[in-house]
Amino acid sequence: MLTAGPVLAAGEPPINFRAHEVRTGNPAGARDDFEQMLAMLVGATYPGARLIAANPGDWAIDVLVGDLTGAVVIWQAKYFMPLVGESHQTQIRESFASAMKAAKKHGHQVSQWVLCIPASMDAPTDKWWTNWKQRKQRETGVRIALWNEVELRRRLISPDAADVRRTYYDPYHAAGSVTVAAGPPVLPVTEDVAASLDMTLFVRQLREAGHRQVTSAKLQFYNAELLAREIVDKNVPSEVAALVEADATVHGIWEAGFNEVSERHPAGLVLPGLHAAVMKEIRDMDVSWPSSLKATPVHKCGMMHRIVEDSRAGWVPHWEDIAADHRGKSVDAQIPSPRTVETVRPGGD
Repeated sequence: MLTAGPVLAAGEPPINFRAHEVRTGNPAGARDDFEQMLAMLVGATYPGARLIAANPGDWAIDVLVGDLTGAVVIWQAKYFMPLVGESHQTQIRESFASAMKAAKKHGHQVSQWVLCIPASMDAPTDKWWTNWKQRKQRETGVRIALWNEVELRRRLISPDAADVRRTYYDPYHAAGSVTVAAGPPVLPVTEDVAASLDMTLFVRQLREAGHRQVTSAKLQFYNAELLAREIVDKNVPSEVAALVEADATVHGIWEAGFNEVSERHPAGLVLPGLHAAVMKEIRDMDVSWPSSLKATPVHKCGMMHRIVEDSRAGWVPHWEDIAADHRGKSVDAQIPSPRTVETVRPGGD
């Protein structure tokens, strides 16, 4: 007897993978959005699933379950639309070969490799896939699987993935609402990293303003720095331009707030409410935030801390003196100066 698989509840919208293109407005954004969805989908049933950020010389991994000191399962996302044909076969072969090469180089073992595509293969490619898969499994001992559009939909309509489905594929929004692409995951700060951040300028500026608790600020800075470095390393012009725009927008919010509070307290040693007001406005940014730059409120606030770290802002009237003093001490200690916004300008080195 056949058993029924998961089905959509009455009134649930169908899943259309074109939603990634509609939401982000460009193919590059759609690809990244699809990867974010895949990480959440895998994580819904495989605890510990995580994205691996792209980086020159990376390990050919999109989503990972396991320990990179041992055995791992790799999910490889390929946003091929509207179908998978002969032109895509080379990319599939190269992705698998890169994963095997990286595993040998870095000393981990790939137990399974899963290709994830939001479309179906045409007949010749389906035949090629079957033969290629069987041959590579014999050669490498790695199990190879395919999550095509049918398998992805089957998993997305399961109860465990309900939140993922609603986040990425629910088309119903109030009139005039803005659909914002899901942001990257927020990664925790280890104890070692948190300790090293105690020596940063942005933390010193917060301390000078009387902040006794800076744990969330460290988390924000750390995740914004990871986001910025990934964009700079990938060097996609549209993403780099969006990062520069976000930096300028956030800096403008701080500058307006700083000037306003300074006018109210011209002789003060502190600027009451400045930090809270600026961070609230940044967290609440929606339409003014670049649509192609996916970010959570944590990443947005972290952008402000990056600006402070670059000696371009602060939280007290004499913030420039603090920055100059900090730079002097950093030079004396031979600590590299912080990355400036020039690093992320389009066309820069």
